[in-house]
Amino acid sequence: MKRVLCFFVCVMALSTSSLWGAGGKEHTSSAPVVFPYEDPSLPLDERARDLVSRMSLEEKVYFVVGTGMGNVAFAPSIMGTDRIVPGAAGTTFPLLHFGIPAMVMADGPAGVRISPVREGEEEKTYYCTAFPIARMLASSWDTSLLEEVGTAMGEEALAYGVDMILAPGMNIHRHPLGGRNFEYYSEDPLITGKMAAAFVRGVQSQGIGACLKHYAANNQETNRMSIDTVVSEKALREIYLRGFEIAVKEGQPWAVMSAYNKVNGLYCSEHHWLLTEVLRNEWGFSGLVMTDWFAGKDPVAQMKAGNDLLMPGTPFQRASLLAAVKEGGLDEEVLDRNAERVARIVLGSASARGVERPEAPDLEAHSLLARKAATEGMVLLKNEGNTLPLDPGLRVAGFGVSFYDVIIGGTGSGDVNEAYRISPAEGLTAAGYQVDSDLKERYLHYIEEAKANLPPKKNWWEPEKRIAEWDLPEEMVDLLASRTDVALVTIGRISGEFADRSREEFYLSSEEKSLLRKVSSAFHAKGKKVVVLLNIGGVIKVDDWRDLVDAILLVWEPGQEAGHAIADVLSGRVNPSGRLTTTFPLDYEDVPSSSYFPGTPMDNPERVEYGEGVMVGYRYFVTDNVPVAYEFGYGLSYTTFDLALAGVEGEVTRDEELRLRVEVTNTGDVPGREVVQVYLERDLVGDEPAKVLVGFAKTEILEPGASERVEIRIPREYLAVFDEGADAWIIPAGDYRLTISKSSLMDVGSIPFSVGHRVHVADVIPLD
Repeated sequence: MKRVLCFFVCVMALSTSSLWGAGGKEHTSSAPVVFPYEDPSLPLDERARDLVSRMSLEEKVYFVVGTGMGNVAFAPSIMGTDRIVPGAAGTTFPLLHFGIPAMVMADGPAGVRISPVREGEEEKTYYCTAFPIARMLASSWDTSLLEEVGTAMGEEALAYGVDMILAPGMNIHRHPLGGRNFEYYSEDPLITGKMAAAFVRGVQSQGIGACLKHYAANNQETNRMSIDTVVSEKALREIYLRGFEIAVKEGQPWAVMSAYNKVNGLYCSEHHWLLTEVLRNEWGFSGLVMTDWFAGKDPVAQMKAGNDLLMPGTPFQRASLLAAVKEGGLDEEVLDRNAERVARIVLGSASARGVERPEAPDLEAHSLLARKAATEGMVLLKNEGNTLPLDPGLRVAGFGVSFYDVIIGGTGSGDVNEAYRISPAEGLTAAGYQVDSDLKERYLHYIEEAKANLPPKKNWWEPEKRIAEWDLPEEMVDLLASRTDVALVTIGRISGEFADRSREEFYLSSEEKSLLRKVSSAFHAKGKKVVVLLNIGGVIKVDDWRDLVDAILLVWEPGQEAGHAIADVLSGRVNPSGRLTTTFPLDYEDVPSSSYFPGTPMDNPERVEYGEGVMVGYRYFVTDNVPVAYEFGYGLSYTTFDLALAGVEGEVTRDEELRLRVEVTNTGDVPGREVVQVYLERDLVGDEPAKVLVGFAKTEILEPGASERVEIRIPREYLAVFDEGADAWIIPAGDYRLTISKSSLMDVGSIPFSVGHRVHVADVIPLD
């Protein structure tokens, strides 16, 4: 069947009349099945092969390149019945004469990111739920919660016409100033992989695709599109790839997004070893690989490396690929292979399957889930003299800009267009506390004036600016200490895409320090308590001011239900059970990657050396006995728990996994949940870390005196290290301990064992 395809020479844009009017069969959901690709009873692989075999060369080229930024490459009228979703990140190319619609992709680490309004639908809105940031969700240590949140996001995507969510983000918290750390889970790959896999399962339970990002070693925003990450294969595999491996194997995501940066000289989207040899051949990934938006330089190299889809898609990429095939620089079989992978995912999408989409998602139920998730991820860092929970009905003096202008999430693609947000002031008022109204009005006036004086943004991608903290007059603070019962002080930090945090943001500003000193002095003089709420997306320095206050609650950036969730924990309605998934160091210089961040030359880095190797986060702090402010896994509760080993099964040299059973008993007088952490400790050999997380579990809510037995399964590969010389995962001979712990520094029991000879776990494909 002939198809005549016309090209505008200047942009290589396909003629709409030839694309949908010549030679192809108009296919609708009611049309009879004629070709195998139309038969939903056949396997997707078979249907995809058949579809691609019927495409012209030009169609295949267009199919592996997106339609452009913001769905502007084709007008909605041309797209016919395709669902083009305003505010979505991009789409695949539609082939309507084959009956193949565009597949719509939207950002979504904290919620589906689309426009809340659509032209011609003035009576309807498309707001999405703003859930807590990913690092807060991970702080719950609750994979079932992540699955619930993923399911809710999938429901919203399905209802609003989206086919794939570009989430989860799962790069490692290598450095405390990483701009996008808020939308990643942890400094630890096990937590990262387990949380991501659970989230993926939830999203995909709704027939919506999930996309892991950004693969791999994309740990900073500074020069992110060109920076060369120079890292050993050992560190790559043990730290920066392990989380992706877990998520791929346990979550089975539809897609993986290759990162902007280079790894050891090659762009990730052009890196055959990363995309084909490791991701597909070693891990068995069978889905779609797409680029980050405008990533990489060479479309032909991307195709050859196994990067199937180029997003958002440009005329240059189409022209380059078409010319390369015609001139022999790109084998058409490679193009066919990649087009088949795109086709497999597109054919399985909700749009292609013609599923009935709900009229609207249950946003009310999702807001309750967002509230629950926020309470589960809050971490109680300090609670001297049982300051918390607060007695009902107290008169509250709320200090700090974010007490009234709460930060619910980060900026950039991790942002969400939510219908509302609840501030701590609003949440506490709704919970029956008396928030000082005069102070509230003064803060709102200050915030309005200060925001009006902010300089305009230089461009749309410039990170959002926050106003300076208000340093109240001492007399006003003294007056408030007299007429209220407790002081709540918020410390706010925002971060996001396009820029790393500044070093100054790691420390409190002079205004923040002055405010804390004044409030603490005035309220303590009258025998009243001071509580700090850390409304932050990244770690900050705390040791030089925490002795001034009585309690510290880390509320992170908690999503649209922020204020209600904060009130739930402060009041004791919910007992905090969050635990840190990132270490809070004493100082910036204590972090080993600080010697290399953000790269060389420092003013405009071209490369960044990962000189710390595998010594990332707690692995370094524990191994080198470096004191920290709050360690990985740390978190307090309003009650106490006893942990006791109840049994262990398995033998390292023989069995595929070990199984530990731990009895957890609530020994306090308040219902609550506990997190059981299991670490592998080993005698130091070379540059191996002394302690590594190998398993965890979280109990249900335990009433006082009640117990629960949890089982933690530890696959043998979690005990292995990577041997670069042998290109293999091995367990060295030596003495080991599995520790039952409440944090990386708080062990409550251990199980010693010895490995008499080196155990070979798995071979790998070597990095060239």
